[in-house]
Amino acid sequence: MNVLARLFVLIVPVALVAGCATTGEPSQEADAGAGIEAAPTTAPVPAAPPAAAATPSPGAETMAAPADTGFAGDPLSDPNSILAKRVIYFDFDSTEIKPEFREIIEAHGRYLAEHPEVSVTLEGHADERGTREYNMALGERRAKAVRRFLAAQGASFSQMKVVSYGEERPVAFGHDEESWRLNRRVEIVYNR
Repeated sequence: MNVLARLFVLIVPVALVAGCATTGEPSQEADAGAGIEAAPTTAPVPAAPPAAAATPSPGAETMAAPADTGFAGDPLSDPNSILAKRVIYFDFDSTEIKPEFREIIEAHGRYLAEHPEVSVTLEGHADERGTREYNMALGERRAKAVRRFLAAQGASFSQMKVVSYGEERPVAFGHDEESWRLNRRVEIVYNR
């Protein structure tokens, strides 16, 4: 009888653990008629502890992330961040910041204010029309206009360096309005 009691003590916990490991969903093998029916259980199967339910299963990392998780890295590297936009375009012979670029500059200004160790170079550019000297001065005035706007958002002047390239570094090489529009710009370049 002692041997039978020991065997019972060993088999019951194994059966309970095996019962807890099932998901409660019928397997495809059981649906296919494996020929074995489960005997009704007389003792209730204990529920899994709450901590076990919160633990992700192996392979869960391949599942889609929840929609509310954002980019966990540096916001300057996030392609969906407004900080990824770093080019401000200008009208012909103008240093006035267009309304559609104000939000971008405000975001960069706030970022600089929150990160005093970060610095930027504001590169001013112009299209090919006008003299070389005039375009160098125009690029500088454009970069200084962006610098003033960044400073209004809390960025320090010591974080911002102004450089003008005038017409010397075009991004578009055509001689038409579309090319000129792309070349009239200030680029915000973060110094790493």
